[in-house]
Amino acid sequence: MVAIPIANWNDALTPWPAPGFYEDEPWFGGHGDETLKNLLNHTIPKIEADLDMCRTTAQPALHNDNAGSIRRAICGYSLGGLFALYAFVNDARFDACASISGSLWYQGWMDHLRETTEKLVSSGSVDPDRPGKQDRYAFLSVGKKECKSGLPLFRCVEDNMHASADLLRTVGCRVDAIVGPGNHMQHIPERFEAALAELDEFLARP
Repeated sequence: MVAIPIANWNDALTPWPAPGFYEDEPWFGGHGDETLKNLLNHTIPKIEADLDMCRTTAQPALHNDNAGSIRRAICGYSLGGLFALYAFVNDARFDACASISGSLWYQGWMDHLRETTEKLVSSGSVDPDRPGKQDRYAFLSVGKKECKSGLPLFRCVEDNMHASADLLRTVGCRVDAIVGPGNHMQHIPERFEAALAELDEFLARP
């Protein structure tokens, strides 16, 4: 497991620009694609070279050719959880992801995921009648009090988590969507422990 430090979450982990929480706050920067490209083209290759690992390039966007000799997972919390799921959806070099209390309230997220999955189904790249056929896995979790946030923007997060899980299943991904105790800032170590355990179990399968 490798932890990647991020200096500015609001800019580096958001997939496209979006308004801030309040009118007088700066917009989210939307530089997630740059972060993802740097991760895939520089950070991961260096780590794997240092560890004498190798992996052939997989196809983008949820389709998985099951190529390569190693498997990768990406995991994040809050905006990091949004980024982890965005990376998983848009590049199949990640075999699994964990979005822990992910910011799935983010403006445009559900439209993006819906468009991505619909394109795959309509292109014939996946068979919606064979759920779980792809060897890819997503673990999604949220606290049961997060939908009761004082900020109205956040209140859709549980519904969006379940909707995201349903869309991922339509393209064959295995998904666990968990509602646990607490609000966004509670039980963080326990949530990470549960997510990492599920990722470990999935990646250890033959």
